[in-house]
Amino acid sequence: MTAPTPHIRLPPLPTIRDLVKLYQIRALRQLSQNFLMDERITDKIVKTAGNIRNGYVCEIGPGPGGITRSIIKKCPQKLIVVEKDNRFLPTLELLQEACNSHMEMNIAIDDIRSFNLETGFAGAPKHNWLEAPPPVHLIGNLPFSVSTNLIIRYLQSVSEKSSAWSYGRSSMVLTFQKEVGERMVAPVRHKQRCRLSVMCQMWCDVDYRFTIPGRAFVPKPDVDVAVVRLVPLEYPMSDVPFKMIEKVLRNIFNMRQKYCIRGTERLFPEDTREYLAKKLLNSAEVDITTRPFEITNEEFVRIFHAYKEICDENPGVAEYDSRACKKLNVDIDNDL
Repeated sequence: MTAPTPHIRLPPLPTIRDLVKLYQIRALRQLSQNFLMDERITDKIVKTAGNIRNGYVCEIGPGPGGITRSIIKKCPQKLIVVEKDNRFLPTLELLQEACNSHMEMNIAIDDIRSFNLETGFAGAPKHNWLEAPPPVHLIGNLPFSVSTNLIIRYLQSVSEKSSAWSYGRSSMVLTFQKEVGERMVAPVRHKQRCRLSVMCQMWCDVDYRFTIPGRAFVPKPDVDVAVVRLVPLEYPMSDVPFKMIEKVLRNIFNMRQKYCIRGTERLFPEDTREYLAKKLLNSAEVDITTRPFEITNEEFVRIFHAYKEICDENPGVAEYDSRACKKLNVDIDNDL
């Protein structure tokens, strides 16, 4: 394979707009598809990822290939594009053929939620978690319908140092609805502060980079779009298991405007919840009249550890799910 050049100049190709017309590809509402045609914007998205030259890049949902072109111009060593809709295969194969003398480009017609990123990035160098991030990057214009679910999955992989994060602190540059992007970076007491805010900030440095106006997409969505960069923290804020943290946050933020004691009680069976909820918050040194969006990340860390201690000392608490219509019998250790 020829060594990558500083900048790839692709041979003359039809524009993305022309390709969409040529192949009569229409955005499917059921797949939340919106095409980004402006090369200046796609270049800006890729620039946000930093130096990807000679790196390993996975593009999520390339569609007709707008961002793909901008990635190719930056000369990664390997590019994997994962696209669920096989209607885009001809346009992606056109790009693959145009760049195959300069770099490796693989096309996977697959659902990104089930795609094995660790296998996809095979050959990339692995870095120690505390070293600089590896040359492994995820870039994508995510469908709105899967964006929140996908970032939660990726945060779990970050916490477990698995999937793309088995290579080290791999970076992500992803698009979200503007409101979702604002939630991800929302500080304490912000109107958008929610479960997603805390989860992102527990494991990643989250940077809301810029906003893409809805009019830049075809068809135009009803909302503007946020471009967010996430880089895993060297030291996560908590070492409590991911599922336990997600459960605590889901229950506490279920009653966002009420005192946090109300959501905390939902973590426990009815016959023990008042006692254990107060014990948990007292142990974490959090006022029971604090509202969820007023709780700092540091206070949440203490809540997670207090909950884990209660679970360790009271068999059955960890398995309790307030959404299930069951009442578990739990033996309470009154020395908590």
